[in-house]
Amino acid sequence: MDMKIALYQMNVQAGKPETNRAKVQQWLKDVAERHQPDVAVLPEMWTTGYTLSEIAQLADEENGQTQQMLKSLAKEHKIDLVAGSIAVKTADGVVNRALTISGNGEVISEYDKIHLVPMLDEPRYLAAGKDKVRPYELQETTMGSFICYDLRFPEIARSLAVNGAKVIYVFGEWPEARRDHWDALLRARAIENQCFIVAAGAVGSHDGPNFSGHSTVISPWGNVLALASPDEEETLVATIDLSEVDEFREAVPVLKNRLPARY
Repeated sequence: MDMKIALYQMNVQAGKPETNRAKVQQWLKDVAERHQPDVAVLPEMWTTGYTLSEIAQLADEENGQTQQMLKSLAKEHKIDLVAGSIAVKTADGVVNRALTISGNGEVISEYDKIHLVPMLDEPRYLAAGKDKVRPYELQETTMGSFICYDLRFPEIARSLAVNGAKVIYVFGEWPEARRDHWDALLRARAIENQCFIVAAGAVGSHDGPNFSGHSTVISPWGNVLALASPDEEETLVATIDLSEVDEFREAVPVLKNRLPARY
């Protein structure tokens, strides 16, 4: 089964949710007309950027304006949206929440980032997610999502893979200074879990550091199927063959050969 994916490597305008919502609205219209993807993918914190000192004011309410817009756009364009992540106000504080919305406008998955970045002082401004990462069904396939710093914790991707995920989406505003880590860890997650990795990053900068770009699609074999530039806003399009996952897992049965009781 082939699946066509479009990723938005976005130059997020920090602290400007209205501007970013308008950009995404236009991008989805353009990508639907030009590429007709099955799935469209957005990056991390794309409404607000990393304006953490203002995040309590800028964040969406639960089921707020951004989510309503995404549901409407998914239905309008008949595209499944793996909608990156946005800042959302909850009773526990502001969370960094990933959303997945089907082409009929239904929210099928929410995931609040569980690993907060101490180097960016995230725990001071954000609340960590309390629930385990869980796979979900999209395009008649089991998939999963996680966010940026989560990439440094291999257990999270392994949990998704052993629970059936064949495609794992990663959303990031990853720093340029550690771009090599982004590239290497994404390939590692694909190879060790024998799944497709689809990673939507950002470009531009905020408060000094530049973001790394290099949005990418990687096969279960670790082959880079598509790679965006390090510094330009762009659309990345790739078609993946989901049967590769079953074929590789059958040929090299790593997941079946796990002995977790001995680790």
